[in-house]
Amino acid sequence: MLDEMKSYNFSVNSLEVNASYYEEDIQNIFMPLLEKLTDMKKNKTKRLLVYLAASPGVGKSTLSSFLEYLSKESEEVQEIQAIGLDGFHYHQEYIKKNKAVVNGVKVPMVEVKGCPETFDLDKLKSKIITLKTENVKWPIYDRSLHDVVEDQILVTKDIVLIEGNWLLLNEDGWRDLKDYCDYSIFIKVDQHMVKDRLINRKIQGGLSKEDATKFYEKSDSKNVKRVLSNSLDADLELKLLNNGKYIIRG
Repeated sequence: MLDEMKSYNFSVNSLEVNASYYEEDIQNIFMPLLEKLTDMKKNKTKRLLVYLAASPGVGKSTLSSFLEYLSKESEEVQEIQAIGLDGFHYHQEYIKKNKAVVNGVKVPMVEVKGCPETFDLDKLKSKIITLKTENVKWPIYDRSLHDVVEDQILVTKDIVLIEGNWLLLNEDGWRDLKDYCDYSIFIKVDQHMVKDRLINRKIQGGLSKEDATKFYEKSDSKNVKRVLSNSLDADLELKLLNNGKYIIRG
């Protein structure tokens, strides 16, 4: 049935996960998206770069890895490779020792980790530019280490999907990133939906519920608002509903 969710097992950041998606979304949104990217690549000699942007807690990493999984399972579309933005955080040692200016206020980076000011934007731009024409080694963010690990993924596919909060951020420096992508996707969500997800993520990372809630109020909630209110228009805009269903907007 198209209106039923089906569970899938696949790899996200080298970890096996189980996630559920509506069959209707797979047939009406995800597979047509992969078909479109396949058609776009046929008319392009260089690598096709795709951005998937959304706020924290939406499930970007899981969805992008699921799209990679779908592309491998279907003979009708070209295989894609999914990678993430989070490996471009500054290293934890740097974050612990430095401050960032956020909304005109200088604050310890460790208190706002995850906001754009805690990413190495120049390093990201350089890597994306190289990725357009060459295979590269891509960094990851290891949640068990709370730190970046360099050169963990060899990117070789002709269609590459990069997911991250800030890929379409409409702010100085960041907005230039869109010039390097061939197709962009943005997922909207109601902010209340992701609050519990983000708090639980911090608890799983070792924080108490009280500290996890404080971090959400001080950092994550602001990041969610910043993404939702200050992102560039995308080629495809989706909305994630409370029941886990996606709809196409516009």
